Amino acid sequence: MTDLYDGTHAPFLAPLVVMGAGGYTSYVPLTFRKSCKILLRAESFKFYDINYAVYPPDFDLPTFENPPSAEFLRHFEAAAKLFARTGSDISEALVPAGVAVSRTSVQGSLPPGGSLTLFKSSRPGRILGLKIGPASAFAGAGRDILLRIFWDGASEPAVNCPIGDFFGTSFGDPAVRSLLLGTDEDTDYVYLPMPYERSARIELVSERTGGPAVGVRAEVVHAPLGKAADEGRFYARWRRENPTTTGVPYTYLRTSGRGHVVGVILQAQGVQTGSTGFFEGDDRAEIDGEMAIFGTGSEDSFNGGYYDIPGRWEQRTSLPLSGCLDYQKALARTGGYRLMITDAYAYAKSINYTIEHGPEGNAVPTDYASVVFFYSQDPPPADPPLPPASARKVTGLDRILFTPGWNVPIRTTSLRNAVWTKTTEEVGKDRVRYFSMKTTGPFSYGHHVSFICDLPAAGSYRVSVKAVLGPDQGILRLFERDRPAGEPANLYAPARALSGELPLGVFEMRRGENVLYLHLTGADPRSKGIGFALVEIIFEKT
Repeated sequence: MTDLYDGTHAPFLAPLVVMGAGGYTSYVPLTFRKSCKILLRAESFKFYDINYAVYPPDFDLPTFENPPSAEFLRHFEAAAKLFARTGSDISEALVPAGVAVSRTSVQGSLPPGGSLTLFKSSRPGRILGLKIGPASAFAGAGRDILLRIFWDGASEPAVNCPIGDFFGTSFGDPAVRSLLLGTDEDTDYVYLPMPYERSARIELVSERTGGPAVGVRAEVVHAPLGKAADEGRFYARWRRENPTTTGVPYTYLRTSGRGHVVGVILQAQGVQTGSTGFFEGDDRAEIDGEMAIFGTGSEDSFNGGYYDIPGRWEQRTSLPLSGCLDYQKALARTGGYRLMITDAYAYAKSINYTIEHGPEGNAVPTDYASVVFFYSQDPPPADPPLPPASARKVTGLDRILFTPGWNVPIRTTSLRNAVWTKTTEEVGKDRVRYFSMKTTGPFSYGHHVSFICDLPAAGSYRVSVKAVLGPDQGILRLFERDRPAGEPANLYAPARALSGELPLGVFEMRRGENVLYLHLTGADPRSKGIGFALVEIIFEKT
């Protein structure tokens, strides 16, 4: 299995075969004329997803050969070269050879409450690529600048989406660099073909109520190749539920007509710090009234696996067609994206595409925000209007908990005369996981450990810890630079016991990574040692 997915064994070669974010994925097409049977011989096997399409009986589809035919290899090499161009302009690959491709460049100013037209055409054609920058100007929590696209004189926009979310931000931070959309060098890009019959209009709309105008630079790549009769128009739907509805899965897209879904981006945030149990849900798709897709887990649906496991679904990862937006357990945040090209979800009458929040009964309240990309042959039924900007804004938790005994990053520790341990122990009636330090001698700069704590917003925070008290524990204090600050916490107790929240003080923190220096400054006179056993670090907005 490992050899199959390591990307070096023909014909299962990178980048059509990838390992990343805990998942093993192959986009090598395995065709069959009559039937297909896939077997596995192993001591154990846990999760798999196999997407397949069945064609009409009279469709001439040759059976896959190994070694592959020369024709197969020619197509494979072309696809591999395309996949390897992630982050670059692939617009010329979206039209047949010989079709003229034009580029329209725009520089303008988007004032608060105003709009800016990026492209307008009254002739048949198609958009091949769209680049907009600076991406940093559209980042942040506001979700208050919208990308709108209109086709063929329609009064309702086919795309009406917070611009950052359209290009794959993770709670306001640029996060995606895929083959077809994302951010590269402070420029947002999309290369999903967008054909139209008669006219097109692309614009930005600001719903900001103040502040400076945004300087915008954009490039639209287009060709004079109108929408064919059997093609669909491009649509993108943004949705949010905060919180999700108990007992009901979250709906990515529910629509009717004929079309196909080609991508989804999901930002997911729980209400309980230190927990991402909502990501135990399954994705499902009812196509034309029948269950067609029944997933095995939320991160699995984005070609990942095993969240909160080092080296797997536990950090931002971008692959050509899928990836992890981020994983921040303390903030109860994660999310993913998946682009479906060879495995688009095609429907003739209707699709109901959903994902659960929680392992059973959709019982874990969650903040879900998603964008679905799809094509529809006819204009689909309109979605409800977007909620106001105040209801779209990214919100964070006011109480954030880090568990040092699990995987909180460590920046520095004492250089000698100390032993560090991560373990789980029964303390009274509680089973607790903790990070402990035991000193074995003096250290001239003071025994310490510093953790990297990622916070969603700058501001004033009350910092406290939970610890295992005991007869060999010391006095813990938070330092700012090399100076003691706040309040010391005496961790001594005659017998081991779990503490309540021990205050360390109120401190100004910045958005993003903060280094928290915790020093052992001594010990209670009754203590038989100098150490600590940290269970939790707690930040509360003041």
